Amino acid sequence: MPSGVADEEIPLTVRLFHLADVVEVFHRTGGVDAAVEVARARRGTKLDPVLVDVFCAVAPDVLGSITEGPDFHEMIAAEPLLQHRLAGSALDDALEAVGDFTDLRSPSRAGHSRAVAALAGKAAEAAGLPAADVDAVRRAGLVHDIGLHGVPATILDKAGPLTARESERMRVHAYYTERVLGRPAALARIGTIAALTHERLDGSGYHRGLGGAALPATARILAAADAFRAMTEPRPYRPAMSAGAATATLAGEVRAGRLAAEAVDAVLAAGGDVRPRRRTGPAGLTPREVEVLALIARGASTRQVARRLGITPKTAGTHVERIYLKTGATTRSTATLFAVQHGLLDSLEPLGP
Repeated sequence: MPSGVADEEIPLTVRLFHLADVVEVFHRTGGVDAAVEVARARRGTKLDPVLVDVFCAVAPDVLGSITEGPDFHEMIAAEPLLQHRLAGSALDDALEAVGDFTDLRSPSRAGHSRAVAALAGKAAEAAGLPAADVDAVRRAGLVHDIGLHGVPATILDKAGPLTARESERMRVHAYYTERVLGRPAALARIGTIAALTHERLDGSGYHRGLGGAALPATARILAAADAFRAMTEPRPYRPAMSAGAATATLAGEVRAGRLAAEAVDAVLAAGGDVRPRRRTGPAGLTPREVEVLALIARGASTRQVARRLGITPKTAGTHVERIYLKTGATTRSTATLFAVQHGLLDSLEPLGP
């Protein structure tokens, strides 16, 4: 499955994986003899007979020399069937599949990643973030928990309080998320946002303990969306909170300085809270003005802003004037400070020419 192919229709790399997947387990539990025995038992049925014969002839040398894993990125680059590049809805579908697979590791988490992604995307739009940031937040939501694959199911499904060691294992999943998504260039920005899900404004989060200006608006919104969804879902150690109780808890997090007020407001608005929906960014900035502010704060001239956004220099200048008026800025420095304080500078997005 899924296509019913057989024999040499299955790529060589996959046939090698089939063999390695089986013999590694038996070698680890029963030694070289057990690995050879299972390979021979499955020769010609589940395993390629040619590869089995080659493996059995050199099994002691092969199994005894594994000191480090292969470079999977080199393997992917060398495999013609893996050269298709995903974008748009195809990328969304792939990330949804990854999120679903991650959530299935624990029954109580089923559907969590999709729900967080949908809520975070709506909240980012309600907060007035540019369209590219809305897409990035939504996609980061789909994979924000991928690092949980490095956490044992016994910890994920534990009904009682976690021990100090178990808590540390849970906290490190944010690091795994960052590492898993760090190398593919197309996922770098999505992965970095995802890895910031559990950071908090006061530096009390994990795994890096970042805070304040180090957390962009995208990460602030994703953190609030994940917190709200997690609280309203059941977990082995507690029942689901009501929306009202979760809202009150988020308000407490804002008062304590851990979550951003604007991010929480956007999440609650997107989630159907009674408060009015926000369709603008901080100080009433439009999504376009947020884009312009981020560019000028990082040194772009009015002409560079116009070229980057595909607008005329006059229109760019008008946006700058409105930004200064709305934020109360009088200089580029004070405008930059406003952007930093509100997490509007995403250092993962290159300025370009």
